[in-house]
Parts: sequence; C-alpha cells; structure tokens
Amino acid sequence: MSASAILAIGRTVADLARTEAFYRDGLGFRAEGPPEPLPDPLRQALGLAGRATQHLRMRLGGQALDFLRVEPPGAPYPALPRATDPVFQHIAIPVRDMAIAADRLAAAGATPISTGGPQRLPARSGGVTAWKVRDPDGHPVELIHFPGGPAAEAWAGAPGLFLGIDHSALTVTDLDAALAVFRDALGFRLAQRGLNVGPEQARLDGLPEPEVDVLALVPAGPGTPHLELLHYRRPVTDRPTPAPFGPADRATSRLVLAVTDLTATANALRAARYPVRIAGDVASVAGPDGHGLVLHQGT
Repeated sequence: MSASAILAIGRTVADLARTEAFYRDGLGFRAEGPPEPLPDPLRQALGLAGRATQHLRMRLGGQALDFLRVEPPGAPYPALPRATDPVFQHIAIPVRDMAIAADRLAAAGATPISTGGPQRLPARSGGVTAWKVRDPDGHPVELIHFPGGPAAEAWAGAPGLFLGIDHSALTVTDLDAALAVFRDALGFRLAQRGLNVGPEQARLDGLPEPEVDVLALVPAGPGTPHLELLHYRRPVTDRPTPAPFGPADRATSRLVLAVTDLTATANALRAARYPVRIAGDVASVAGPDGHGLVLHQGT
C-alpha cells in the first residue's frame, strides 16, 4: 500500500473569483473549467454534507491546485500567522527569472512573508533563491529558482516564467509522528534531509534565528510534486496542535493523494490514531498537526 502520487494541493478560500484572478495573473495558473459543486462522496468524506460547496481546479503545467468555497463559510485564516504555525503549508513554484516573477506576483497583491525580498540560501541549504508570500486568504506560496544541477534540469523543458509546482511543504511539530504517517503509513520515500539555519533563512521565513529540519519525501509514482516536512527546532510555536480548523475554514489545506489500496491505507492511518472518513472511493483524514489528507483509490 502506498501513495502513488500527489494529485493536487487543496485550499479553502473565501472568494473563488478573487482566487482565480490571483493565481492566473500572479502565477500563470489556468482554470480547468468553471467552479462546480463537490461530488457527493467527497463532500461526505470531508464532513460537509448539508453544506453548499463550489470547487475550482487550476493547473500550472502538469500540477494542480484545488480551491474550495463552503457556505456558510468557516473561520478566516488566523491573525499574525508564522511559518512555525502547525497550520502552515506552502506550495513551491520554480521560476525561470526570480526578479520578473517576484514583480509579477507582487503586482497581483501578494503579501510578503520574507523580509528584504528574495533570498539566496547558502550552498548547505541548496543554494536556491526563494521568496515566500501569502495569497489573498493567507495561504503561503514560495517562489524558487534553482541555481543548477538535477533540480534545475528537471524543470528545464517547462515553458513560461512559472514552471509548475515542485513541492508542498508542511510545518510539523513532531517529526517522528509525521514520518510515521507519510513514510510508514503512506509509503513516501525519504529522499533528502537537511537543517536550514542562518540569516538568509531568517529573512526568508520572517523569523528570528530559525533552525528548521527540512525533509524531502517522494511518492511511489510520479515524483512531482513531492512533499517536504518542515520541523522548526526554534522558534517553537505557541499555536495549538493539531490546528483547530476544518475543511470549511480558510486556514485549511489538503494534500490530494492517489493510493494503491484505500482500505489498507485507511486502516494504517486508523492504527496510527488518525480517524478516517470514507465515502465510496475517497477518504479524508486530519493528519499530523491537523494537515488535511484526501485519499483517492488509484494506481
């Protein structure tokens, strides 16, 4: 049993038209079609039976974002958010030219997380140039420019300024508990592990003296997008975990996964003490620190 692919990253938002404009004009995404109600099995799996829903899928290259609007709406994104918060989940978008991409995203109304603009991280942290911002609902987005090597080569053939979704990164407060879910229960492979520190990381995260474990995990099938776990050794968050938000609340993000055996995967998650709700061939669970997981029976 394993997660064979990350099909999409889902986010709950307040206004689908505003969200579509931001991701289209600021990041080059394109809508697959007009907003539609969620299919009944997915609505039931998410615990939204009886709620009105609208869903919009947008793509950048071969990767997808799923945006969800719920009526009546839930709670807004928490005030004064930080990268150490258990609710934090960003998408990382590689770009061909950081200066042009950052200007375009800023013009679309992005709110900076990073201080001092894009930051070039030292070689021990990958040597990438990165910039973190928030979308109109508060969800974080990271632009990254690879200096060379396999990561840059992997995106060399992608057209345009914004190349796709490289990964989604989740902040977790208990690294062992997160690995028990993503590696042991879901079958992600641990591909790389590092520790990011220093003034560049502080400016990137907008935090004082951060020290963060960064673990890259890849699914059993297509490796893009992949998953990163962010574990801040310092500063330590004072926000509650699991994050007290559900799928109707705008702080909520979801990893949408294809799994080879839905029943076996659900049983493994339940054995790890994560309640799973199944409806048809789809399941939903609030995973480590409350991060949402949607599981589809796939290959």
